[in-house]
Amino acid sequence: MALKVLRDRILKDGRCFEGGILKVDRFINHQMDPYLMKQIAVEFIKRFAHKPVNKIITIEASGIAPAIMLGYMMELPVVFVKKKKPSTMNDMYSTTVTSFTKQRDYTVVISKEYLGPEDHVLFIDDFLAYGNAGKGVIDLCRQAGATIEGMGFIIEKEFQHGRELLQKEGISQIESMAIIESLDNCEIRIKND
Repeated sequence: MALKVLRDRILKDGRCFEGGILKVDRFINHQMDPYLMKQIAVEFIKRFAHKPVNKIITIEASGIAPAIMLGYMMELPVVFVKKKKPSTMNDMYSTTVTSFTKQRDYTVVISKEYLGPEDHVLFIDDFLAYGNAGKGVIDLCRQAGATIEGMGFIIEKEFQHGRELLQKEGISQIESMAIIESLDNCEIRIKND
């Protein structure tokens, strides 16, 4: 179920590029619309209210804004998985994630201090494409013994089948605020509710 305000914004300000790329940097991942982020956070709260979440996790960088807004509203800590190991981090979990937009692999890390078996995690990100970031977070949570209660995405590109990959990995609740059915011929087609 797409948020109407998000749907309208994608159609108005989104840009399509060859290769299944949807650029939303006017309002999500470069210049941000805080009011839109708040509306998205409110919707995530409704959808995950029944889950015993005690921590929100995202991956840098574009997932940070919606995760922070959600963490603020739910009064929960937000931890972001880093794409580069800081020199001050020694005890950590790590895995490899492939970036769809950058077409490269990243070794991502999270401190063992901020993820453990007591954590019930909600993963939040800007896009669900092939599911690579989500799969990386699943691996990190498995290493830590943490439980993933669900995953939330602002925009899902349904035609890239990331949801199926995450479901095969055991994620039962995946919520997307807007689902893109197709970007064929650079025409943005959003799934109707």
